[in-house]
Amino acid sequence: MHALVTGGGGFLGRYIVEQLVAQGDRVRSLGRGAYPELEAMGVEVHRGDVGDRTAVLKACKGVDCVFHAAALAGIGVDWHPFERVNVRGTEHVLQACREHGVERLVYTSSPSVVFAGKDQCGVDESAPYDFPWMKAHNAHYSMSKALAERAVLAANGGELRTCAIRPHLIWGPRDNHLIPRLIDRARSGRLRRVGDGGNHVDITYVANAADAHLQAADALTSADSPAAGKAYFISQGRSVNCWHWIDEVLRLVNLPPVRKSLSLRAATRAGAVCEWLFRLLPKGATTGRGFMEPPMTRFLAAQLATSHWFDISAARRDLGYEPAVSTSEGMKRLGAWLRSRVNPRSLTGG
Repeated sequence: MHALVTGGGGFLGRYIVEQLVAQGDRVRSLGRGAYPELEAMGVEVHRGDVGDRTAVLKACKGVDCVFHAAALAGIGVDWHPFERVNVRGTEHVLQACREHGVERLVYTSSPSVVFAGKDQCGVDESAPYDFPWMKAHNAHYSMSKALAERAVLAANGGELRTCAIRPHLIWGPRDNHLIPRLIDRARSGRLRRVGDGGNHVDITYVANAADAHLQAADALTSADSPAAGKAYFISQGRSVNCWHWIDEVLRLVNLPPVRKSLSLRAATRAGAVCEWLFRLLPKGATTGRGFMEPPMTRFLAAQLATSHWFDISAARRDLGYEPAVSTSEGMKRLGAWLRSRVNPRSLTGG
């Protein structure tokens, strides 16, 4: 296989790249950085942005399969960055696949594409998108990923077979988003438990999420693949108590458990105020991540207080997916990585 991984230098993308290289595939990466560590593995690195149609067209030329993992994540209140990267960027990937005759496309989606602010316990892929709720609550990441996923699945056909993978709460060594932010908030005393602390959520060790992507690509080799045109939830196969797991992560760096809490109602009100205030910021106000994010939003409050865990039997049946790395083993690996950092307060490096 000659594969392209968009976002190949990112957290999940790099694991996908490494697994492809390990099984002997030719790999190309498209990302905004230089990524010498990928070049050292023999990866052909293309520097560019999925929002740039020309860069995407060039990167897709001559490949058999595209893993579209590049995305803008976060809780920013401005719709346009999410639309440019997640929606338009995916449209560029689809156009390039059609133009160059790419046979398979595996899209990295998210379970949040079907989140509507309520508990989701054991739901399967029949759960619908809820665009009105997303729009009303400024859930821009979820809406942009849902629009992109819908376009990817609709593009499935005889010449291009597509599939969407929905891993929930990806974590593990080299995480540059979830784990560092949890630790940073805990260290600064800004981390609050939202709700009664009894909510259960799915989590996914990053190597398992990468496994699912490669298994989906293998499943799509068949013209009559049962995976073609479908989305799949991916997880560790067993949910965890959200706040107990966060406390376990904090223990890995010798931080105390979360003590302070907010009710869902109070967090929702705070989120609404934060959204309003951040919309008053001048256009173009940015941080190192590219845009400003409020400390709380109504969407984030609902995510932190509700249960959301999913039935992964379809992925087991159609893809042969099983979480090869257990949660306990994954936590050991995460702890070893955190302790290996030269500066324990800087957890965003490779």
